[in-house]
Amino acid sequence: MTVPSILEGVRVIDMTSVVFGPYATQILADLGADVIKVEAPGGDQFRYSGKPAKTRGMSPGFMALNRNKRSILLDLKSDEDRATMADLLKSADIFIHNVRLGAIEKLGFGPDQVKAIKDDMIYIHCVGFGAGGPYAGLQAYDDVIQAASGTATLTGRVDWTGEARYLPSLIADKVAGLHGAQAALAAYIHKLRTGESQFVEVPMFEAFARFMLAEHLSGLTFAPPNAEVCYARQIDPYRQPFPTADGYISIVPYTPESWSTVFQVLEDPGFLDQPELQTVKEQFFNQHRLYQRLAELTPSRTTADWTERFRAARIPCMPVRDMADMLDDPHLRATGFFTRREHPSEGVWYDMKSAVRYTAGANDSHTPPPRIGEQSDEIRAELLSLKTTPKDNDPSGDR
Repeated sequence: MTVPSILEGVRVIDMTSVVFGPYATQILADLGADVIKVEAPGGDQFRYSGKPAKTRGMSPGFMALNRNKRSILLDLKSDEDRATMADLLKSADIFIHNVRLGAIEKLGFGPDQVKAIKDDMIYIHCVGFGAGGPYAGLQAYDDVIQAASGTATLTGRVDWTGEARYLPSLIADKVAGLHGAQAALAAYIHKLRTGESQFVEVPMFEAFARFMLAEHLSGLTFAPPNAEVCYARQIDPYRQPFPTADGYISIVPYTPESWSTVFQVLEDPGFLDQPELQTVKEQFFNQHRLYQRLAELTPSRTTADWTERFRAARIPCMPVRDMADMLDDPHLRATGFFTRREHPSEGVWYDMKSAVRYTAGANDSHTPPPRIGEQSDEIRAELLSLKTTPKDNDPSGDR
């Protein structure tokens, strides 16, 4: 017997763009949901971002976030296409978008308007800042959220410059995307249990602030504060990859006992005999000295040599890899993380599988990232079929 995928039979109408929303709906699509990507003329702007694409509108970033989805091109300023959008919503379980509420209400698809179209719709609104605060309604991109959350100050704390810099990743977008997928799944489970639909707001700023402050609120957790903001271990300027004879290595002596092992591997066990390094508490408050000494000793051997020695001593370590090496990473190759696929228009490309493994209900099907409006005719035909197919137990066929 064929086991249905986890979200098989769930239809998601996805009117998101760039990274935040598409990251969320990619997770739902990978779980087997029928994700229909509604694109305005010109398409999702992330189709044109990043490195040059082989074909205009099919950027590498877009391809990484939009597999297992179908695309329909709709101009919602058109009466005909608004009617098609309404038909799509009638056929769906979840509606997710990142359009300002005022703008989407003008198009006829605000929360109350969609509820009138389909009473049990789960309505997910991806926003930059939550309603009720002074930032509500402001535009938000990853850089803006990194700035607002204090994240852009962290690099300056560890490189002694004090300068604000962005982390070189769309990390706020992706963290918010995880929250978006979680919100959609939680609301769907609630609906299964109670029959109740709901409006869900997923704000990027609040999601990312919670993510970053989990460790960095630190001493400000208490009233009055008992220490400074930021988790000291994470902002220690000396806690960096350590140089080797031919590269860098990450070494993590996380427990008090492991420091003794580390300095035995480094062939400098006497370093911990200093009075200010005798106890666990003293080692904690002098971690920068431990890290400094590590950095002085690691250049004496190659990365491979240190990796072998520290793993033999059961000290967590890993060579520092370049991102260009990821396609050849032995672990990712062994686990089948990258899959070499053929795209109808883009040719050979490398797809990355979902990181989560399921013993039941995994979605084994795969469809390539769609070109703009690629499935428009197919989806319209489905909607027409739904209109002309009589309802179950309704001989009249009226809908």
